[in-house]
Amino acid sequence: MMVITGKIFVQPIAALAAVLMITAPVAQAQDVAEAREQFIARMVSDHGFTSAELESLFAGVEVNQRVLEAISRPAERVLTWHEYRDLFITEERVSSGVDFWSSHADEIRAASERYGVAPEILVAILGIETWFGTRMGRYRVLESLSTLAFGYPPRSRFFTNELEAFLLLAREEKIDAEAVLGSYAGAMGAGQFIPTSFRAYAVDANADGRRDLWADWQDVLGSVANYFKVHGWRAAEPVAERVTRRPGATAQEPANSLDLNDTVGALAKSGYVFAAALPDATPVTVLGLEGREGTEYWVGYHNFHVITRYNRSVMYALATKQLADEISMAMQRTASAVTEKTGEDPA
Repeated sequence: MMVITGKIFVQPIAALAAVLMITAPVAQAQDVAEAREQFIARMVSDHGFTSAELESLFAGVEVNQRVLEAISRPAERVLTWHEYRDLFITEERVSSGVDFWSSHADEIRAASERYGVAPEILVAILGIETWFGTRMGRYRVLESLSTLAFGYPPRSRFFTNELEAFLLLAREEKIDAEAVLGSYAGAMGAGQFIPTSFRAYAVDANADGRRDLWADWQDVLGSVANYFKVHGWRAAEPVAERVTRRPGATAQEPANSLDLNDTVGALAKSGYVFAAALPDATPVTVLGLEGREGTEYWVGYHNFHVITRYNRSVMYALATKQLADEISMAMQRTASAVTEKTGEDPA
């Protein structure tokens, strides 16, 4: 999922660190050709590629108008929280999450225990990003990144760096750069890692000599878990909770910040009521989001902030937490039903 200047494009794109501009001029053909040649020269001088191999590689790559349209079109409208939530917290997705968890229980447990990240969070991320690996993108990554690097001036520097990382990644991992599919912004695999994130955080969890984020669930789950660990996930700590405001509360309306700019104590003094007892000094961000029955108030803790490092959206982080909770509860119900029927603990 990607948030663009406060609006939501409903597309499964994760770990895109920069916020992209909505509209901008597209480069002319001559500018595209010049940018491509400059890039090739840099890859030759900096990374030991040959001009011949890169000229051959890019010979089959054209500016993809669908990519430019996808990144340039304005969102038709801003989604409210309840509309956004309804996209991801559905019975079908929760049921698919239970099936996925049941089918990959060993890999999920191993990644969770090794990196200290809650298993339901790992499952939820994959559920939101690619519907548990079933929708990983239909664009050729090489063409998407080339189009945006050479033909989309507002974000040329960002995507040129991603294209550089992609070619290095393809060489390192022995990936066919011409065949890899992903999102229109170059995100790849079940966890939708952009190339720089792939190179920095993906792991070879089963030590087979490759980091396969498409078909190897040990690598996929280990890589998502490693991303969260590196960004500071704290085991057994809360993510977020819903709070209420007392009548006559003096608090200003929340800014819905990604940063933890408030504390439990300060919010309590200004009229927020917490269900859980936490130290007054606990850093939080407070959110006011439009639910079906009016404004919902939530507070996000440290682990909430960590989720926003995967995707810089408070609604994405809250949807991840809620989908994780729903899948976890559904797993518990399934286990209880099995126990009741057979008298055996499925764990």
